[in-house]
Amino acid sequence: MRKAKYISILGGLGFLIIQAAKATEIGLNSSATGSMVSSDTTGKADSVISDDNDPKLFKDLLHSAYSGDGVTGARLNPMGVSFVQNYISRNKKGFLAMKDWAKPYFDMMDEVLTQHGVPKEMKYLAVIESGLKYNAKSWSGACGPWAFMPAAAVQYGLKINRGNDERLDYFKSTHAAARMLTDLYVKYGDWLLVLAAYNGGPGNVDKAIRRSGGSRDFWTLQYHLPNESMNHVKKFIGTHYIFEGEGGITTVTKGEMKDLLVTAPSLNDEEMNSSSAYNISGRFSSGVIMKYVELDKTTFDKFNPAFDHKIALEGKYLLRLPTPKMNIFVAKRYEILDESMKVLLGTAEAGTK
Repeated sequence: MRKAKYISILGGLGFLIIQAAKATEIGLNSSATGSMVSSDTTGKADSVISDDNDPKLFKDLLHSAYSGDGVTGARLNPMGVSFVQNYISRNKKGFLAMKDWAKPYFDMMDEVLTQHGVPKEMKYLAVIESGLKYNAKSWSGACGPWAFMPAAAVQYGLKINRGNDERLDYFKSTHAAARMLTDLYVKYGDWLLVLAAYNGGPGNVDKAIRRSGGSRDFWTLQYHLPNESMNHVKKFIGTHYIFEGEGGITTVTKGEMKDLLVTAPSLNDEEMNSSSAYNISGRFSSGVIMKYVELDKTTFDKFNPAFDHKIALEGKYLLRLPTPKMNIFVAKRYEILDESMKVLLGTAEAGTK
């Protein structure tokens, strides 16, 4: 955490300077990140638009948003329902078609984001920033699938010169975005505020916090943000629902996430009795652990929710595995940690070359 705090201090200072251009442009009610997906609504008094293409799917998405009856148990805050309803109706058909051609990009982003401890669902930020177009460019100068401004791109390790602009490189720009998102999460500890700051800069988020009386709840401070940043967060939530069929830890506030973790489906008695827990510290990778103990991702995630995210930010975790698998882990934990670090360092270096 000492390293994370040091990075956060440097990153915070850099953000205030680097994102100044974004903040200015947003003040003029224009997109600082050059989002290429233009279908949006005001989110204040929108009427629900019917969807004749697939009314059942539309109804299921909205039911999940209202009731939180999906796997994650996440519910959509009532203040976001109207906007998300309209956004899903307008964009669902195009985004569902994107699932096929975008799969290789999503698979790569999943791997990179997970290695950095960032929830893989944050890849949907690239969808609303650029429509996943590598050559997307806004009039403000934001460029690439993650819509990096030049100064921010350089700060996070991307090279820009006459013959090569690494903002256009899916792999390298995803590593840079993961580092940027990590810095923002260290600063705010809330993914909705991270999304707002990614779009409008931390300066605008800090100002909104002050103007709302110190609240760090997005739904409380949202109207103190520039309209573009406020709606950017809601677009992400809507996009998440379209692709995932429900919400998750990146679509709720920090306070809502605490409630979500408390009420999340827990292990049953049989699973608890046949498993063991072990305190670990260090940058372990879930992928490497699963490889060594031969456990599938669904089971691992059930026993260890948000593992990569928490281990990356906190450096420790109470690992729980079926007892036979835990015995393997304990016997090979040093090998697993060593390989985990090699994977993390190797991919990070590859992302900056």
